[in-house]
Amino acid sequence: MNDFEFLSNFAIGQYLPVNSPIHRRDARIKILALLVFLIAITFAPSIPGLLLGIGAILIAFILARIPLRYPLRAWITLAPFLLILTLIQLFMTPSQGSPTVMHVGPLSASLAGVWSGLRLISRFTGYILLINLISAVLSTSEMTHGLEAMLHPFERLGLPSHDLVLVVQVTLRFLPILMLNAERIAKAQASRGAEWGLGSRNPFRRAQQIVPLIVPLFLAALRRAENLALAMDARGYASHKRRTSMVQMRFRSSDAAFLAAVVLSAAAMFII
Repeated sequence: MNDFEFLSNFAIGQYLPVNSPIHRRDARIKILALLVFLIAITFAPSIPGLLLGIGAILIAFILARIPLRYPLRAWITLAPFLLILTLIQLFMTPSQGSPTVMHVGPLSASLAGVWSGLRLISRFTGYILLINLISAVLSTSEMTHGLEAMLHPFERLGLPSHDLVLVVQVTLRFLPILMLNAERIAKAQASRGAEWGLGSRNPFRRAQQIVPLIVPLFLAALRRAENLALAMDARGYASHKRRTSMVQMRFRSSDAAFLAAVVLSAAAMFII
């Protein structure tokens, strides 16, 4: 049954209530730190810089007292997709005068393609680690209050901050539901004779087995989204004026130190 347990290998959206230095930080600071590192990982130009970012995120996991098995499971689950993207980068990147290192039929891979593939793996590894970390240290309620506080000044410009926060909440809620739907679809296909063995070490085989899940999974997601929209419409949901909140966020000196460490780490990723 381990071949069908997608949700246990998908830690995004699973909050772990631990009394750690990172959990105690202000929700706005954690959201800003996430944005800063996302930008750094996206635009870091070199592999050493990306490895530095990955190392900083792993240190944050240790400080947050989050077991590393959670991001490792998520990485293994997404490994087939990473492999496909890496092969595309490997064989489709222009050589730009770099030497050829491999030939596979009519396709050839250059040294530039190898470095491009390594950068892609490092970048996506950073994404997976960062998203798992922020999911473990930032609860849904904290994210709601933090985003509303950060977006409140933009309401004067006509930006519907409450609706944007709702979109984020629904997205985070849908991710675990998608994994549950994938488990049900995989079990239904296996009960009808489909061959399943995601525990196989062959990543090509694992990627091939995931392909039949895509169409029914998207159909189920669209159906659930339509039902949610109809339910909200039937209950008269609409944006309302901002209300006061029982949660009062306070910016401390430790929050400033944490944000400064994040900014310095992100800057180092560009300098290296």
